[in-house]
Amino acid sequence: MASTSSSSSSNPPPPASSSSNPPPPVGNVDGIAQTCWVKFRKKAIFALYTPLIVSLASGKLKDETFRQYVAEDVYFLDLFATVFEFAEGYADDNEAMHGIKELRMITRNKVDCFRREWRSDLVKDDAIPNPATSKCINFLLAIASGKIDGIKPFEKTKFSAYILGAFTSCMRLNAYIGKEVRELFFEHETNHRCKKWIESYSSDSFQDFCLQTEKVLDKLSVALSVEELGIIEGLYSQGIKHEIEFFLAQPLIQKAIVPLSGEHNLEERRLMIFSNFDLTCTCVDSASTLADLTIETAPESDQIPIENQFARMTLSDLRDNWKVIAKKYRDGYEQCIEKLLATEKAEKLNYEGLRKALEQLSDFEKEANLRVIKSGVLKGLKLENIRRAGELLKLQDGCMDFFKTIKKKNADVHVISYCWCGYYLIRSVFLTGGIDDLKVHANELEFEESLSTGGIMMKVQSPIDKVEAFDKILLESSGEGNDKKKALSVYIGEAVGDLLCLLKADVGIVLAPIESLISVASHFGVKFVPLFTGVVKKQRECVEVEGADSSSTWKGLSGILYTASSWAEIHAFVFGS
Repeated sequence: MASTSSSSSSNPPPPASSSSNPPPPVGNVDGIAQTCWVKFRKKAIFALYTPLIVSLASGKLKDETFRQYVAEDVYFLDLFATVFEFAEGYADDNEAMHGIKELRMITRNKVDCFRREWRSDLVKDDAIPNPATSKCINFLLAIASGKIDGIKPFEKTKFSAYILGAFTSCMRLNAYIGKEVRELFFEHETNHRCKKWIESYSSDSFQDFCLQTEKVLDKLSVALSVEELGIIEGLYSQGIKHEIEFFLAQPLIQKAIVPLSGEHNLEERRLMIFSNFDLTCTCVDSASTLADLTIETAPESDQIPIENQFARMTLSDLRDNWKVIAKKYRDGYEQCIEKLLATEKAEKLNYEGLRKALEQLSDFEKEANLRVIKSGVLKGLKLENIRRAGELLKLQDGCMDFFKTIKKKNADVHVISYCWCGYYLIRSVFLTGGIDDLKVHANELEFEESLSTGGIMMKVQSPIDKVEAFDKILLESSGEGNDKKKALSVYIGEAVGDLLCLLKADVGIVLAPIESLISVASHFGVKFVPLFTGVVKKQRECVEVEGADSSSTWKGLSGILYTASSWAEIHAFVFGS
């Protein structure tokens, strides 16, 4: 039935990811710098999950790769000093001009220090930048000279704001990466030469420099129109895009475990993706959507045709029935969770104990669904209205993009859900994004002449049903084709009903977990690890174990679930940028 966030536990949820830490202060609270960072921060996650940055965070980046990266990085430092000269020349405000001049002097000093520190063995004066570096350099120089694609000529006094808009995105992204990487890098003693680089970009002085730059950008943007602020947002977004391309362009001479769908991970295995639907993909539960639909389309008492065998309840009767159903479900669910937590706590994963305990919850879920059927609240719903409700159902930010990428990659994906109307409701949701071949495993409303009878064909009602469907799909897929590759399974969920599948999958990812899942999982010995932290650890293990297959580092029933901050983070991990 409907999932619920009610729980008797008060345990706080674990951090979703190191990349979901509170963002650092950015410019003024209501300034354009803050607006841009909030709007495009999820794009920054894709930079974090590039092979270069993951390898860097693991402390296992090859020296040769790091040398080449630093040689490329110095081009940006030189460019930034030049760009500030342009911005200073365009400024017509004395205070802004002074602020830009100060930034230029700080940047020039940083470049000089950087060259002195690394010249001996890292930076070659005659080196030629790679295409991605050149592309980013040309992008910034074009803006500095007033050449912006698709933008009409503008006043030169606005050049400074546009220049800093593009430049600031690059600086903030590097500051963000430095902070995210530092903690993981220094978990292990290392004398790797990239230690100085990480210390530099994660330092308070660099963070302050970014903040100072953002404040100047905010100052320059105060008098700009909505359209002109939109130009800055566009340049900011492009700046992050170019930086990500720069990271991706760095040649790696070692195995990397990201992206998970990369050929390096699928030489011996084939990727299979599984996802829950309600509140994992959606912003609201599908049971609530159907309940609202019955109320929205309910007839008045004098409009009910007597001869209709699927006669609808009146509006007042529907509301009363749904209130009773919802209260009984919430109360019963909380009691089930309390009983689960009353058993002896496990120190390490007790999968069999968890499965046996969840059989009680399974019985409760079936009783709750039977109560809905007997009440008749779904009787008389029109098929066309259900489809329309699916088309309007709002998905979590980034979810549709993830599934669209799955379609482009021709990856194997399955949705396993408690939804009462999988075929028409769930498929209608994804059809709006052009996804017409989604494999859905859910319950189905029964229809006669496009009207719901009120009955439900029950297929997936409980945690046990979900894991049995999961196991069956994996078993059936193992006999398909001739490659005979073992599945590399990923399951994405957020509720107690997903727990068994999450644990059996090679990679179990929890997206915004509800309290009851955290409490039950922890009680049965499950550990939660932020996804980026787990990826960095796996990268370290992959390099340390010579000859290890990078995909073999992910195994089911490890007792570890990975918490993600967003669909964007899952997308970055599985498919990359």
